[in-house]
Amino acid sequence: MRHAVFEVAITLIPLLLLWGLMWLSLDVSYWLTLLLAVPAAGFMVRLFIIQHDCGHGAFFRQRAANSWLGRALGVLTLTPYDYWKHNHAIHHTTSSNLDRRGIGDIDLLTVDEYKRKSWWGRLAYRCYRSPPVMFVIGPAYMFFVQHRLPVHQMRDGWKPWISTMATNAGIVLVVVGMSWLVGIGPFLKVHVPIMMLSASMGVWLFYVQHQFEGVEWARAPGWSHHDAALKGGSFYDLPALLRWFSGNIGIHHIHHLNSRIPYYRLPSALRDHPELHAVGRLTLWDSLKSVKLSLWCENSGKLVSFKAARRG
Repeated sequence: MRHAVFEVAITLIPLLLLWGLMWLSLDVSYWLTLLLAVPAAGFMVRLFIIQHDCGHGAFFRQRAANSWLGRALGVLTLTPYDYWKHNHAIHHTTSSNLDRRGIGDIDLLTVDEYKRKSWWGRLAYRCYRSPPVMFVIGPAYMFFVQHRLPVHQMRDGWKPWISTMATNAGIVLVVVGMSWLVGIGPFLKVHVPIMMLSASMGVWLFYVQHQFEGVEWARAPGWSHHDAALKGGSFYDLPALLRWFSGNIGIHHIHHLNSRIPYYRLPSALRDHPELHAVGRLTLWDSLKSVKLSLWCENSGKLVSFKAARRG
């Protein structure tokens, strides 16, 4: 409990201080404000990782503590906790399963599925997989718009609606309160860049953890949770500072093996199992090259680019 509270403090307090500095910098230069938004977004990503661990029941030992902290953080991350927790649980049980795509993951087509689509369908998919949409427009849409309704759970009863509507109400209270305190214009100038950057950072991390050169996807008969974790998740070996801001979530293969390990224990788990250090390892440079991989080729058993698929 003490360590968990400490992790919240060293994430939330610097974020609030940076927010205040950004507000003060508006009278100096908006370029300075945007510069300060970069570390602020890093702390927002780290806050989301705490919420993520709450969803796995890994942050606190007490279930109620995880739930209430997760719900409170959801107001700051624009992510309804209980709704997101359900979708993310599906992601963990279907990761890298070609027969169970569509919830809690990034859309991925096989080469054959892509070729069977109409001209318009292929164009739409290429736009979806383009970097501006995948890492800028898409993240903004997901956190600002999509999370305002229980998408994929519209007919699952009242719980998803309570989660999303309660979070929306909390967001409205925060926006109204901060707008009254600093003004609507300054509030938007400070907070929107933070959320835009953190949303893009978060989607990027999620992308490279499951869409990289060497990843393996399988059909249901040959799919297993163990193989999906070790062959379908990467070890994103980031520099120390980026690893800290991302809450060690780059050690994703171990996280998928055991999601009850809190993020601050993942480095210890990796040290205790050195044989996993080379499994799915990606450097920062390696991850940049994964952007062009957009289709799964079932014949070759690997991700390929549109250009490679066109060449057959």
